[in-house]
Amino acid sequence: MVKIGKYNRLRIVKNVDFGAYLDGGDGVEILLPARYIETPLHKDDEIEVFIYRDNEGRLIATTEHPYAQVGEFAFLRVNDVNRMGAFLDWGLMKQLLVPFSEQRMKLSKGMVVPVYVYLDDASQRIVASAKIEQFLGNKVPKYFLGEKVTALVYKHAEIGYKAIVDNLFHGMLYDNELYGQLKVGDTVTAYVKRVREDGKIDLLLHGGKDGRIDSLVDGIREKLLQSSDKFIPVSDSSSPDVIRDMFNCSKKDFKKAIGNLYRDRIIEITPDGIKLV
Repeated sequence: MVKIGKYNRLRIVKNVDFGAYLDGGDGVEILLPARYIETPLHKDDEIEVFIYRDNEGRLIATTEHPYAQVGEFAFLRVNDVNRMGAFLDWGLMKQLLVPFSEQRMKLSKGMVVPVYVYLDDASQRIVASAKIEQFLGNKVPKYFLGEKVTALVYKHAEIGYKAIVDNLFHGMLYDNELYGQLKVGDTVTAYVKRVREDGKIDLLLHGGKDGRIDSLVDGIREKLLQSSDKFIPVSDSSSPDVIRDMFNCSKKDFKKAIGNLYRDRIIEITPDGIKLV
């Protein structure tokens, strides 16, 4: 059977004036409307489509791509609100419902909110929930130190940014470990710093300690190359504020990076700054 709310690769059963019917398994035929067919389709061709239910509960296929499929989180805009709930722009002609029971606060038109997309067991319709945290941390995370993950930033808290890790887990990016700009709604590549006993994951925006330093080494070398005299008036004796303003990093990381550059005989370190050899 097809997976509702997911992409499926299905076989063409027959063409009709208003589209094509696809084999949904168990004798079910699913309409792909003509407006989604860009090139001629022939019987027994296979095509990748997204499956959802229309307003009358019928299965429909589309070649359009929603902003999120079932099992994923996304920031979506509220297009309308009525007695059923809030309707979100989902990237498809049919809008995505957030029932009132799944709203943390009353949603209004124009709001952009983080939601989780899921298949309602009773109706078999795709709906969304703004109560996103209930869908996180329901499995045991098994990551190793420095493993690369995808993180959706959904809230700024007192100590940093809360993030959704790989559509499954709670993550945190701490303010005191961020040296670049980050904002709610960003989807970023992050790296596992630590998996806590409660299953929540501390994250870094650079590839663990070594990756962070390697990135900084590249940045320092690039800035030296761009300098007319191949010299930068910042050294390991400079203040943390001066280093942060120039390189978006801590003094500790800066000292490690220029130590690596010096060891590889790429720079000279002077009392006044660093110079490209």
